[in-house]
Amino acid sequence: MDNLSYLSNADSAYIDSLYQSYKEDPQSVDFGWQKFFEGFDFGLQSDTDGTVAQPVISGATPDHVFKEINVLNMIDGFRTRGHLFTKTNPVRERRKYYPGKELETFGLSDADLDTVFNAGVEIGLGPAKLRDIYQLLNETYCESIGVEYKYMRNPLKFKWFEERIELSRNKPQFDIEKKKRILQKLNQAVVFESFLGTKFLGQKRFSLEGAEALIPALDSVIEKGAELGIEEFTIGMAHRGRLNVLTNIMGKTYKDVFSEFEGKYNKDLPFGGDVKYHLGFSTDVETSSNKKVHLSLCPNPSHLETVAAVVEGITRSKMDMKYGKDYSRIAPIIIHGDASVAGQGLVYEVLQMSKLDAYKTGGTIHLVINNQIGFTTNYKDARSSTYCTDIAKVTLSPVFHVNGDDVEALVYAINLAVEYRQRFHNDVFIDILCYRRYGHNESDEPRFTQPLLYKKIEKHPNPREIYVEKLKAQGAVDANLAKQMDKAFRELLQGRLNESKEDLGAPENPTYSGAWSELRISRPEDLVSSPDTSVDEKTFVEIADKITTLPSDKKFLSKVERLFSDRKKMIENKSFDWAMGELMAYGTIVNDGRRVRISGQDVERGTFSHRHAVIRVEESEEQYTPLHHVREGQGPFEIYNSHLSEYGVLGFEYGYAMANPYSLTIWEAQFGDFANGAQIVIDQYISSAETKWQRGNGLVMLLPHGYEGQGPEHSSARIERFLELCAEDNMQILYCTTPAQLFHAFRRQLKRDIRKPMVNFSPKSLLRHPKCVSSLDDFTKGRFREVIDDAGVKAKDVKRVVICSGKIYYDLLEEREKNKRTDVAFVRLEQIYPTPFEQLNAIREKYKNAEFYWVQEEPENNGPWPFICRVFRKSAFNFEVISRRASSSPATGFAKQHLAEQNEIISKVFNLDGDKKVDSKKAKTK
Repeated sequence: MDNLSYLSNADSAYIDSLYQSYKEDPQSVDFGWQKFFEGFDFGLQSDTDGTVAQPVISGATPDHVFKEINVLNMIDGFRTRGHLFTKTNPVRERRKYYPGKELETFGLSDADLDTVFNAGVEIGLGPAKLRDIYQLLNETYCESIGVEYKYMRNPLKFKWFEERIELSRNKPQFDIEKKKRILQKLNQAVVFESFLGTKFLGQKRFSLEGAEALIPALDSVIEKGAELGIEEFTIGMAHRGRLNVLTNIMGKTYKDVFSEFEGKYNKDLPFGGDVKYHLGFSTDVETSSNKKVHLSLCPNPSHLETVAAVVEGITRSKMDMKYGKDYSRIAPIIIHGDASVAGQGLVYEVLQMSKLDAYKTGGTIHLVINNQIGFTTNYKDARSSTYCTDIAKVTLSPVFHVNGDDVEALVYAINLAVEYRQRFHNDVFIDILCYRRYGHNESDEPRFTQPLLYKKIEKHPNPREIYVEKLKAQGAVDANLAKQMDKAFRELLQGRLNESKEDLGAPENPTYSGAWSELRISRPEDLVSSPDTSVDEKTFVEIADKITTLPSDKKFLSKVERLFSDRKKMIENKSFDWAMGELMAYGTIVNDGRRVRISGQDVERGTFSHRHAVIRVEESEEQYTPLHHVREGQGPFEIYNSHLSEYGVLGFEYGYAMANPYSLTIWEAQFGDFANGAQIVIDQYISSAETKWQRGNGLVMLLPHGYEGQGPEHSSARIERFLELCAEDNMQILYCTTPAQLFHAFRRQLKRDIRKPMVNFSPKSLLRHPKCVSSLDDFTKGRFREVIDDAGVKAKDVKRVVICSGKIYYDLLEEREKNKRTDVAFVRLEQIYPTPFEQLNAIREKYKNAEFYWVQEEPENNGPWPFICRVFRKSAFNFEVISRRASSSPATGFAKQHLAEQNEIISKVFNLDGDKKVDSKKAKTK
């Protein structure tokens, strides 16, 4: 017993109570006590009379026991909060945080510095003096790299980080060859920007200056990633530093970039183009270890974070198509700005996707160019959070905060980030604290809003100068090496500039290559009539039978069984409703070996309970998907309920379709007007990517649309907004009226050797309308019809021709049958754009003695009419319009008012208020 020191009764009782709590739940006690109980010789010692049990510590005094706990708490404190006290800001003083990292914060003092504590075992030192423990913690957690990881809730990840960064003291140990490579890439980054600024004075380039360390960091990502099995990176970034990345990472030729600065373009191609710092590029590079890596930089608009969702979609598409969902072989890299990563809601939407089955890509490497200013806004006005990267905590993603002037620290941190991604397949963030040498662009004056900051920046050396001095001090490189690199690279750039001036041509941008190599640019004639998309009757019926058969060994809800029984009867009756027409399109496509992918809110069942593509076994979570059972070796059918996002999900699906043109990729809005939330993707990608970036896409958007008296927010998908974006055959706008039309429209997307986005305004009430059905022949002998003539009237009897789209056709048809009218013909314009002028002209010739009206249920300033009015002006069609009166709101919220408006439209069509012709002025205002 001589080697045991007894604690006081009060201390004993306190420690004993903690120990009992620890035994019940280790997480219920402080970190230091957890470690104490785990790693020390703790036991209960009986008193001399055998009646009192007291905790004892081998060779320890009560004071020392508590200080051991304090040292353990100090270790945890540095791991948890050390990032707040780093030297990571190259041009600003760090904000002060309290409590600090002083010894007193942890119940210790300078008097303890030479005391040996067993707690040193926790950081790999073994029993060590407090001085050495404190020094290691400072060097590891409070120098050029700050690490946030303790909120991740996963002990395995804690241990992973601690083993790597504490043993190395969070400092790189690069050999001389690695240092030279870092210097070479840094030299390229610095000199390239300097050269552009000199040769193209005043032109916008969105310089990387101040953040040039990004280039050696990206180079190291590729090198390290290749070592760890990554074969392909998909990269998304905004404009800052893009030209530098394109040339010094992607391998785009300097000559081509200089030609773009000269304003050269290819006059023979039907494209409008885009500014040079928005363009995409793809290439194959070879690493220093002779590994081949494919790099894709996605084109982007100025809408900053928009590209992030697209990159994730591209990555998932390639993962599905090429890598069999092997997350270790392809990785996305997103490069953010500090203001945008903190301020843009899309970042949150995309992060929430990262662990969802529909959208996971195995972890994204996020690089933040944190130049501490958004356009002209100070960081204090740009966010409420401590860091711009605090959004990472949503997905428990670790964050490295790195001084952008310490290039080796950045390369070290980013290598660790790639290792983490490959090990855990989670997102990881690298916050590069740097600055912006100039204003938002090179003609901007930053001192207007940041005079003090830019006074410091003006005198601050660039990262290459800092690194060269560091290498010289180490004796790592010859003093003249940097000068030689500078001179040689400038000569190379000058040579490429001379070549670009002599070359009269424009840079080439291969429009269709890789997965798109068998496709082509569209011609006008491609879009006026449709190819044969019919399916032979035997195949059609076999597929229909399979997707309406439920497994006999599973019990489903009675309503589901009745639904599938009704679908079986459709096969017998050779008459199919909307849901069956849609599902048969998917069934025949996967039968052809193609992929079908659908996502959106509640798409598995369908917002209006019509689809039931995925059904649940009764009283269980088990799912059954009939379209998985079409045939052996069929194409994949994937349908996913999305999270409550439009912007992020539509961007993702656009990216998915961009990478795989042989997948029928569909995004469905819960209600059509919800597409408003994704307007940036519609404007900047779907409608204009082909003319800007020469990139096709076959994405399908399904937008429920139709006036059923359900109020303004669930009626209109804003047809007019899509039509005002239409030009140069950029996309297809459809408003189908039959199941077979939808069937053929979907099949047409993959049948042709062109790809165009398709916006389909899908019905609500028509999903169960008794007349909205198609016969077996419509599927097995037909094709998509851009215009559907009226088969129920004789041309010689027709006095009035109504051209319309969508649901209102059935309202008009019902009224005509009720009144037995034969003098009014209804012609359905199923494809509003590209507008089938020739087919409509044939209709006009057929009914040459009739008057023509455009009829729609939308207000006059909404729906197709503004487009129809514009494209048919000065034509042989002298249209008048019958519609709801112009309105600032898409629809009324009063059911009775809705019916009155609908009845007024129908009355005007049939002239039920008299035989006189509809007055065009009244028609336009009512």
